[in-house]
Amino acid sequence: MRVRKLTIAAMALAAGLSLTACQNDDDGTGQSTAPPAASTAASSDGGSGSAGSDSEGESPNGTGGTEGTGGSGGTGGSGKDDKAAKCSTDELEITAMDATVGGDTEGTVAVDLKNGGGRDCSLAGYAGVDLKTNSGTVSAERTGDPAPRIVLKDGETVTFGITYPINDSGGSGVRITGLVVTPPDETKPVTLDWPGGASLPVTDGSGTPVRVGPLGSAGQGG
Repeated sequence: MRVRKLTIAAMALAAGLSLTACQNDDDGTGQSTAPPAASTAASSDGGSGSAGSDSEGESPNGTGGTEGTGGSGGTGGSGKDDKAAKCSTDELEITAMDATVGGDTEGTVAVDLKNGGGRDCSLAGYAGVDLKTNSGTVSAERTGDPAPRIVLKDGETVTFGITYPINDSGGSGVRITGLVVTPPDETKPVTLDWPGGASLPVTDGSGTPVRVGPLGSAGQGG
């Protein structure tokens, strides 16, 4: 009887140990699964943290991709609209025509500067104007307010005016033989036929009777 009790007790003890082992196995399985999940989360957080660190590293200083892009855009806009290279003489098609209106006390010649260079270019202020005459060169005096810098697109034209006194004295006056135009900020001139009145009245030589207006004018400012 005692032996049977001991046997039953031993069986009970073995069953308890077996149950405990199973419980430990279950817990172990849960624990072995948990670490990979935690490791994955840590890896994901670590990646986000690295990107966030880059952004945070730039933001407090006010620098970073956004501002850099804006600066680049600003520079690009400035290069296209405000910083076009000046128009050279060789890029401009320069022509002149008589623009005198009947009844005017002064004669007017309109000079066109057409951009034929295949790119945008800029002009500002006044062109240089000289009249070639049988008595020498007569330089035009600037008049009116200077024009601000303008950008001429390829094929566009800007016009300015030359005014001069009409020779109604009845005499031969000073005969005009040609027109010399030098674009603004250029040193290379272009010589054209003079389309206006054939002569200027003789003056006392105290000043030039010929005036040139700013870019964008056609005899204005006289």
